[in-house]
Order: sequence, then C-alpha cells, then structure tokens
Amino acid sequence: MGYEAIIIFIIAAVVLVAGANALSGLISYKSDNPQKKEPYECGIETIGPTWIQFKVGYYLFAILFLIFDVEVAFLIPWAVVFKDMSSIALAEIIVFLFILGLGLLYAWKKRALRWE
Repeated sequence: MGYEAIIIFIIAAVVLVAGANALSGLISYKSDNPQKKEPYECGIETIGPTWIQFKVGYYLFAILFLIFDVEVAFLIPWAVVFKDMSSIALAEIIVFLFILGLGLLYAWKKRALRWE
C-alpha cells in the first residue's frame, strides 16, 4: 500500500553505496610498497611480533565507553532546553537513564568493568 517509497529508498541506498564502493575501487591509487603493510607505517622496524591478539575485555570496555558516551551526547541537548520542556520529557529521560542504568548494572554484574 504505502511501501513503494520505502522499497525505492532501500534500492536507491543499496545502489548508491555499491556504486560509491565500485567507483572508489576503480579510481583509487594502489601502492604495493611493503612499507604500507607495516604497522603504523612509521618507518621504524618493529621489535617482536606485531600481529598479536588483544583480550576481549579491551573491546568490551571500548563498547561500554561508546554506549555511555552516546548517552552524554543525548543528555547535553536535553539539559540545555530542560526549562522549556514538559514533564513528559522528564519522564522520558528518566526511562532512558533507567535503561542505561540496567545496562551498567548488567556489565557490572558480569565483571565487564574489571581491568585485569
């Protein structure tokens, strides 16, 4: 019924992304310099193995940081216009903080915040 616009939008998005990737692959400069494959491309020879695995805890900690960083990005504009809003907005932000608090409680309970 009203899905034609959504389908056209999805098709256009897929075509534009695929086209941009294809065009980038065709016109980009390619260098086979072995120095490009070195970590950091700093020109200094590395000492020891450079391709090592990191603990999963580092990634989990980074994801948690991003989640709570995005929370601040939502809270700052809300705090700026707080006086002009109704009590419904206050209830919504309390629900938002409650959901994030549950996420923090879950991460704490799973000991994801321990740095070992």
